Amino acid sequence: MAIETAGKKPTKTQGLKIENEATIDLPKKADEQIQSIIAYLPIEHRMGLEKLKLVDFISNPQLKKMDVPVQGDLPGLYHPKMQNRSAWMEVSVGALLQPTEGFLKRWMAKTSFKSNLAGLIFSLVGQHYYMTLRHSVKKGNLEPQIKQYAQKNLRQWSEKQSENSIRGKIFKPLRPMMERWAKWLNKKAAQNK
Repeated sequence: MAIETAGKKPTKTQGLKIENEATIDLPKKADEQIQSIIAYLPIEHRMGLEKLKLVDFISNPQLKKMDVPVQGDLPGLYHPKMQNRSAWMEVSVGALLQPTEGFLKRWMAKTSFKSNLAGLIFSLVGQHYYMTLRHSVKKGNLEPQIKQYAQKNLRQWSEKQSENSIRGKIFKPLRPMMERWAKWLNKKAAQNK
């Protein structure tokens, strides 16, 4: 039996427990979207994460003691494993949906909710992965590694999401040209600084 299953990936997906403590109304099918975003990542990267907690706004006592003030609302926070508590993630629905802003900002936040949530979850899981499971990364190199991890997964996830959409089919041939143009603009902006 062991030889038969060696090298095969497990078919059972480990779901993360989602606790919704937010009073702000979420967009339709938000729980399903969260589960699909989490299921997109490899099980090995999520191992050890207990839950994803949705709150209105993040108010952590440790953040008030920081020397550098945090501008705006903190969208997400990773809580590492401490003593007998497993690691978990906290996501601020208020920072993603911006319910206190004007109509236009609320509408923009609601239309980009799914992609912003995916980017946030990828960065929080990346923090978990590099802080607990990857011991070869030095503490000074954590931030660029986590950023690269989140960008890579977000790009692959968005390509998978848009492969069957009309917009995805229209813009796929134009993407290399747009990427060259963006690289050129970034180069020009760096020269002007």
